[in-house]
Amino acid sequence: MAETVEAGSDTFVRWITGFLDSPSRAAEEFWQAVTGSTASARRGPGEAFATLVPAGGDAYLRVQVVGDGPARAHLDLHVEDVPAQARRVVGLGAAVVLDEGDLVVLRSPAGLAFCLVRWQGERVRPAPVGVAGARSLVDQLCVDVPAASFDAEADFWASVTGWARRRGSRPEFDFLVRPDGMPLRLLLQRVGSPVPGMHFDLACEDREALVARHVNLGASVVRAEAAWTTLRDPVGRFYCVTDRDPATGRLG
Repeated sequence: MAETVEAGSDTFVRWITGFLDSPSRAAEEFWQAVTGSTASARRGPGEAFATLVPAGGDAYLRVQVVGDGPARAHLDLHVEDVPAQARRVVGLGAAVVLDEGDLVVLRSPAGLAFCLVRWQGERVRPAPVGVAGARSLVDQLCVDVPAASFDAEADFWASVTGWARRRGSRPEFDFLVRPDGMPLRLLLQRVGSPVPGMHFDLACEDREALVARHVNLGASVVRAEAAWTTLRDPVGRFYCVTDRDPATGRLG
């Protein structure tokens, strides 16, 4: 069942969109297949952008050809007053990269790119889709942060979104408590690499079957853990398939 973001449940962020940034369109059909979505008409300079349109609910995933590598991810925060929120976020430690009025590109204190965009009334979170005989859903964006700057970066994202920070299921994880109906949860992970990044996670009912389908579509397995499998998509972007329930987001 699709969920709706309740009016007034979120002080700052009204919706959240995840971007798949790639040097080419090579992985776009892959992501359409694994999310059960269709691509919108292309738009923007050089037709770089397209939306992955779900079967029901409001879109929250987009693809973008960026012309350089490596393939990566970023997020857009949809707000009602972009200039006002940009000033607030800069006051929290972000730096402006580009200001086009209703689109402001920024970097977090750890150096992660993200955007503020004007909210267009999105509020209905798509339901999980049936894939490989079981349901799955891209429902989480993991923010990978070098351990030395983790606490400051985690506090930054909590302040930007207005979502409470909580301890995760393992020592390396914290997460932000998203409002009901918000399409993506933000998981914060301490990593040993000095380079920060973001990657997507899918929740699913049958991890083994879903991983096999992804591999058949062109992904490759990097490693398997107790509760998730890390893969690379056809353009080399890391993502994870997890044992979390696609309806509730809970593990087990």
